[in-house]
Amino acid sequence: MFMALEPRRLYRQVAEQIRALIDCGELPAGERLPAERELAERFGVSRPTVREALIVLEVEGRVQIRMGSGVYISGNTHPAIPVLPDDDSEGPFEILQARCIVEGAIAEEAARCATPEGIAKLDAMLRQMEEGLDVPARALASDRGFHTAITDIIGNGALNRFTGFIYDSRMSPYFEKLASHFESVGSWGHALAEHRAIRDAIAAKDPAAAREAMRRHLTLSQKRFSESFGEEPARED
Repeated sequence: MFMALEPRRLYRQVAEQIRALIDCGELPAGERLPAERELAERFGVSRPTVREALIVLEVEGRVQIRMGSGVYISGNTHPAIPVLPDDDSEGPFEILQARCIVEGAIAEEAARCATPEGIAKLDAMLRQMEEGLDVPARALASDRGFHTAITDIIGNGALNRFTGFIYDSRMSPYFEKLASHFESVGSWGHALAEHRAIRDAIAAKDPAAAREAMRRHLTLSQKRFSESFGEEPARED
């Protein structure tokens, strides 16, 4: 019933194939999908790829993700509107990987030219984030503000626009649904601690430490979004 897929945006292909199986009745309403690891093996893809596909289908209303229980076919009989654009857009994990590479270099450069004014702006963003950990919209805005404030230290408008643009890729129903499963006061607290490590490295004018702190932060962010939807604990692929 499942076929191995060729490389492209694999999560889109996984979503398309499961969607077709639902539409033709091979996956009836109420049925539990196989475990995440089993789906990954059948499609020949990674578990994060399967998670991305399942989020697409949940936003469309075709499946229900029950954390700690599994993923079930929805009883929604109305045709769903696909949530993905027609172009071959990147998924959340690809975006986070890109941020890790680019923003690591930005943090490194910011450490070379840090000013008291730039550090004060980072501190202000950290205070805002700490005060808004329990309000997702405030935490998100402060998170964005912190990352763009690092770019402001360099004083390059193009980099600033790029940082804001790539961050704003998460402002979609798809990414919001993913975040609703995995973001919490606790996860934002971890992010805040990681931000402080980045700030301290930049303030110390230590480029290597700043780059590593940013890399660690965005790698851990990706890991937080990679928890399993099923009963089994998440493991590295």
